[in-house]
Amino acid sequence: MLDALLVSLMISGAPVLAAQEDPTSNRVWVLKRSGVEVHDRKTGKTLAQVALPGWQWADEMFACAPALALGPKGEAIVSSNVLTTLWRVDPSSLAVSRHEPVLDVDQGKDIDFTGIAYVAEQGAYFAISQFHGSLWRIDSQLKRAQKIPLSEQPRRVCGLEMQKKGRFVRLCVRGTDSAWTINLAPDQRSGYVHARPCE
Repeated sequence: MLDALLVSLMISGAPVLAAQEDPTSNRVWVLKRSGVEVHDRKTGKTLAQVALPGWQWADEMFACAPALALGPKGEAIVSSNVLTTLWRVDPSSLAVSRHEPVLDVDQGKDIDFTGIAYVAEQGAYFAISQFHGSLWRIDSQLKRAQKIPLSEQPRRVCGLEMQKKGRFVRLCVRGTDSAWTINLAPDQRSGYVHARPCE
């Protein structure tokens, strides 16, 4: 259903920046330039349009698109590709809240998030910055972001997904012309980057 919905949205001329399917609630969350749209997963019907107050992002000519992730309660988390700020859309009320996680390092740098995923086993989000190639662990309350040292820095990162391999967490990272696999250490305090896509 997701592919068909995205095709119909693209045909209608509405650029889609990101999308996430939530089978539990039978909804599809679609990130567009105007904000977030919520669609019925089965019919494709638009259920709601949600504006994101103060949302800032750079055009695709200059940067990868912002990211959209689903949290543990079905909430939508939207990033900026120019700021550390995150926007949370409540799954029930669709109320929007703005969050600015405090970075444990690099406070003076402009950190963006163009890939973000929730990892249930860790009860946290993992996010990656396109220009710095840095990986961050963000608590589920979106209050703190901890930088995770990597063996190398992937650049121009345009997406991140989680892949579970036994008790290990593997992050699949897409770039504009490359792909990487990040294997996190069991304590989640470091990651080893392989210059190849996830298997």
